[in-house]
Amino acid sequence: MTNKAIASACAVALTAFLGTAQAKTLVYCSEGSPENFNPMINTTGTTFDANRPVYEQLLGFRYGSTEVEGKLAEKWDISADGQTFTFHLRHNVKWHSNKTFKPTRNFNADDVIFSFERQWKDANPYHKVSGGGYDYFSDMDMPKLLKSIDKVDDYTVRFVLNEPNAPFLADLAMDFATIQSKEYADALLKAGHPEMIDQDPIGTGPFEFVQYVKDATIRYKAFPAYYGSKAKVDTLVYSINKDPSVRVAKLKANECQIAFGPRPADVPGLKADKNVNVMAQAGLNIGYIGMNTKKKPFDDVRVRRAITMVIDQKAILDAVYQGSGQPAKNLIPPTMWSYNDKVPGYKIDIAGAKKLLAEAGYPDGFETDLWAMPVQRPYNPDARRIAELVQSDLAKVGVKAKIVSYEWGEYRKRAQAGEHQMAQLGWTGDNGDPDNFFVPLAACSSRNTAQWCDKSFDDLVVKAAKISSQAERAKLYEQAQVVMHDQAPFYFLAHSVVYLPMRSSVTGYKMSPFGAHRFDMLDVK
Repeated sequence: MTNKAIASACAVALTAFLGTAQAKTLVYCSEGSPENFNPMINTTGTTFDANRPVYEQLLGFRYGSTEVEGKLAEKWDISADGQTFTFHLRHNVKWHSNKTFKPTRNFNADDVIFSFERQWKDANPYHKVSGGGYDYFSDMDMPKLLKSIDKVDDYTVRFVLNEPNAPFLADLAMDFATIQSKEYADALLKAGHPEMIDQDPIGTGPFEFVQYVKDATIRYKAFPAYYGSKAKVDTLVYSINKDPSVRVAKLKANECQIAFGPRPADVPGLKADKNVNVMAQAGLNIGYIGMNTKKKPFDDVRVRRAITMVIDQKAILDAVYQGSGQPAKNLIPPTMWSYNDKVPGYKIDIAGAKKLLAEAGYPDGFETDLWAMPVQRPYNPDARRIAELVQSDLAKVGVKAKIVSYEWGEYRKRAQAGEHQMAQLGWTGDNGDPDNFFVPLAACSSRNTAQWCDKSFDDLVVKAAKISSQAERAKLYEQAQVVMHDQAPFYFLAHSVVYLPMRSSVTGYKMSPFGAHRFDMLDVK
């Protein structure tokens, strides 16, 4: 072989090698398996995180902020009365493909109409597919709020509301407002497998779905035809590990580059590791215990108030949150506008609690269940330990609590159905508006953990949603917090700091105020 031929062959080999070397993989150690691949029919952050690489909404939140920006809709107009929203859709947006489906057209208005009518209209052929429970759509009061959704042309969609709604744009940036492909839905319906739309997802997002192995891994690949900024990594892998100690060990071994939710006790060690960066921010969240107001003895406000006088909040914060939480007294965190700091915090008063219980007809206490979440969340790092501490506190006034738990999906289903007397749950905000806490967690239209419906509270939050002035809305929400404190349907545990450890090789990551994880904007050195 001539020198020139050898040089040419070496150049080809080097180019091939560099091409391979430059391919980048990011592994995220996630905390659990998704329920499926459709954000419309789920409510957990675990499932939302698994869907975010694939799907998009009309609107989104600017990376790392609560500011709404256009996604599949480039711009929008709002009528003077605040009831008509006209969205101008982005052109030339490509759909993903898979082994059974190759799109023949780009994203358009038909996809928007289908995605909302699937959740809204009983007559839609997909309404009952995959169980058909659209909890977020219902909890955000969409069935009552929406009057019509009309296709003006292929790239214009008009939403008409029955009344003004200040949080509406922010709501449309939430995961439940995901847009699915109508063409894909029609093809699956014709093939007799409509459920596959929620198992083998087709979206418009920066990553395409590749494979899911339950309780093990989810694989995605960068979508080369994405209309926006291309993902900086070629392959994205979710490594599913329920045990936080396993996630931490994998991170330290560089088997994953980002890890979900370390235990507070693990944070100091992670901070001391020179190969790890630990990001942190005050969480837009709340951990709480709901007292079922439709079941005795918690149908009596005196009993609920007595419980708030017995639980040692500081002991729970010290033992469980270990410096990563602050005492809660309201449903919304203090970082959110309209937070009412004048509401008094909890104070232990055993004698006062016994007096209230005696007045309610329970001088010797009573028996109750106390449900403990089976999963770890930033707003609740160790539900079992919290339950044990509460159990011990309740015993001081003769209340005998039996700790109960179920698999996470079953736990949420049973809690929403009101099978419990006392149950732990929590929430991380989705859109930065107080309405996103008050309505889905406590309004009469919600299936809240306390099974609580108070007309005075409801009137305040419903009125607040119809007003455009943030100052006027804040006054109403402040009053609503007073009502909630007086009626005590919940015992508020803590607002937590959210930690996210990652390898120092990861660059460009911004923490979401909503606890969402997004990977298309970061790089791995």
